[in-house]
Amino acid sequence: MNRPFLLLLATLPLAALSPLRAAETVLPTVIECAGVFETVSTANETTSTFRDKVVVTGNNLKLYCDFLKVIAIRKGDPEATIGQYGYFKSLVATGNVRIVQGDREATCGRAEVFPGEDRIVLSEEPVVRSLDDQYVAAGPRLVLYRGQRRAVIEGSPDERVHITLPPIRDLGFDAGKEPAANPAPPARQP
Repeated sequence: MNRPFLLLLATLPLAALSPLRAAETVLPTVIECAGVFETVSTANETTSTFRDKVVVTGNNLKLYCDFLKVIAIRKGDPEATIGQYGYFKSLVATGNVRIVQGDREATCGRAEVFPGEDRIVLSEEPVVRSLDDQYVAAGPRLVLYRGQRRAVIEGSPDERVHITLPPIRDLGFDAGKEPAANPAPPARQP
């Protein structure tokens, strides 16, 4: 029996994936799964796990995976049976991970999101690509930094980094053309 569990969270756990502009409306994050949902609280943290066909929908983001573990710093009454979510400490997605945001997507076996550190670590055969396939980046481990327009792809002698970009116009000699005789230099702008 397919029993999706729907959890509305008041804040955005995947904020590390998309910087929000002040004018944007921040919507709650929705997490659904076809299997078991479990939450365990301590005095300081709440750990929630979602199993089977997990789908996370957030602002300008969709995440799919087989298993999701969310650790949030707990707020409110420390004696309450189930703690209230404060801010998110980490989010770990495993198994057939696919993250779609805007015009790009990432696939991997494991994605670790650290909102407090503004970084995401993709491992287990990660690939990031534009949806129009204009670029593809792959390597053993990708680290994406929020707000820095920075990505680090770590390679090794055994597992090389592989980047595919749009074609570069041929800047070499064209055998079918005669070279221009003393081309005029470009005009200087005052």
